[in-house]
Amino acid sequence: MLTRNWMIRAATVSLLASASVAAQAETLKEALAAAYDSNPELAAARAQMRTVDEQRAQAGAQMRPGAQLTGTVNQETPNPGEFSDRSRSVSGQIGVQQPIWHGGRIVNQIGAADQRVLAGRESLRQTENRVLLSVVTAFSDVLRDQREAELTTNQVRVLDRQLQASRDRFEVGDLTRTDVAQSQARLASARAQNIAAKGRLAISREAYRRIVGRLPESLDALPSLPVLPGTQEQAVDIALAEGPALQAARFAEAAARRDVASAKAERNPTIDARAGIGYTNFRGTTSGTGGVRVGGIDYSQNLIVSATIPIYQAGAVGSQIRAAEARRSQALEQAILAERQTIEGARGSYEQLVTARSTIEAAQAAVEANRLALEGVRAENLVGSRTVLEVLDAEQELLNSEVELVRAQRNEYVAAYSLLSALGRVEAARLELPVERYDPAAYGKAARGSWSDWAPGVNAQPVSRPAKVGPPAPAE
Repeated sequence: MLTRNWMIRAATVSLLASASVAAQAETLKEALAAAYDSNPELAAARAQMRTVDEQRAQAGAQMRPGAQLTGTVNQETPNPGEFSDRSRSVSGQIGVQQPIWHGGRIVNQIGAADQRVLAGRESLRQTENRVLLSVVTAFSDVLRDQREAELTTNQVRVLDRQLQASRDRFEVGDLTRTDVAQSQARLASARAQNIAAKGRLAISREAYRRIVGRLPESLDALPSLPVLPGTQEQAVDIALAEGPALQAARFAEAAARRDVASAKAERNPTIDARAGIGYTNFRGTTSGTGGVRVGGIDYSQNLIVSATIPIYQAGAVGSQIRAAEARRSQALEQAILAERQTIEGARGSYEQLVTARSTIEAAQAAVEANRLALEGVRAENLVGSRTVLEVLDAEQELLNSEVELVRAQRNEYVAAYSLLSALGRVEAARLELPVERYDPAAYGKAARGSWSDWAPGVNAQPVSRPAKVGPPAPAE
C-alpha cells in the first residue's frame, strides 16, 4: 500500500518550500494552466486533431449530392480571323449527382474515419498528459536545483569560515599546514560543486521556459499529490482501461479493419443517379453545303441512373486489399505493443514511486544522523580528539545526505505524476485547471455538419506564444 507518514509529508513540503519564498510565487496549477494555453506541442496536436475531423467530414461528403454548372461558347470561323454569327452557339447546363450504392465502400470509409477520430482524440489526450507531466517535471526540477544551489552555497560559506579558523589556529600552532591545506582543498571542491549546481539550475530554468513559455521568476512549494492507486495491480487495471496510448492503438486497429472492408468493396457494383437541365442558344449555324443559316433555342432535361459493374481492374484492387490487410496486421501488432508498454509504464512508475518514498525515509534518517554526528565531531575537534579532516568529512556527509533527500523528494513527485500520466489522468479536467478547456468533439461536430464549400476555417495563426528572447536564464 502507498501510505505516507504525515511527518514525512510535512518535511517534504517544508524542504521544497524553502526553494521559493516570494510573496507572489507561481503555483504549479498556474504553470500547468499557462502550458495548457500556450504550449506549441499541445497546440500542434489540436491542429492535427482538426485535420482528422475534417477527414471524417470529407468521407461523409461522399454520400451527399453534388451540383455543377457548366457553360460553353462555340464559335466556328470560315476563314482565319473572321468572326460572325455563322456557326456560333452558347450553351449552359446544371447537373446534380447523387451516389445511390457503392457496394459498401463509402460506408466503410466513413466507419474508418469515425474510428480515426476516436484514435485522434486519444492521441490528443496522450499529448496533453505528456505536456502537463513535463510541466510538473520542469517545476520540480527548478525547485530541486534551487535547493541544491542553496545547500552548496551554504556549504561554501561554512567551509570558508572553516578555512579561516584553520588558518587562525595554525598561526597559534594549534594546527598544522596539512590541516590548512585540507580545508583549502575541501573549499575548492565545494565551490566547484556549487558552480555545477547553479549550472544545472540554469538548464532547468531554460527547460521550464521552453515548456511553460516564460522563465520561473519565483515558484511556490509543490502541493500535495492527487489520489493515487493503492496497489500496483490497481494501477495496471486503470491503465489498461483508460490509458490513452492503448486506446488510440485499439481505435487505429478498428479503423484498419474498416479499411479492409472498404478495399474489398471496390470489387462491387456501383449505382449513381444524375439529373440535369440544359440550355443552348444557336446564334447561327450552317446546315449543308449551301450554308443555310439556322437559329433557335433548345432546352433539355435528363435523369440518368447508371450502374457500373467492375469486371477486371488489372489486379489493382487485389493489391489494394492485400495492402489494407497488411496495414491491419501492423495495427494489430501495434495494439499489442501499446498494451505491453502501458503495463510496463504503470508498473515502472509505481515502482519508482515506492523507491523514491523509501529513499526519502532513508535520506531523512541520514540527515538527522549526520547532523548530530557533525555537531559531535566539531565539539570533539575543539578538544583535540578529532582532526580537521574528520570535521570536513562530516560536513560533506551531511551535505550529501541533504542533497539526496531533495532529489528523492523531487523523484517522488515526478514518479507520482508519471504514474498518473500512464493512467491518462494528468489532464486539465482532472487537475481542475483554471482554463477554458479545448473540446475536440465540438469542432468535429461542426465539421461534419458543414455542407458549405465556403465555410471559414480556423485561423492558421499560432495560438502558442513564443518565449521571450533575452539573456540566458540566470542561476539564482
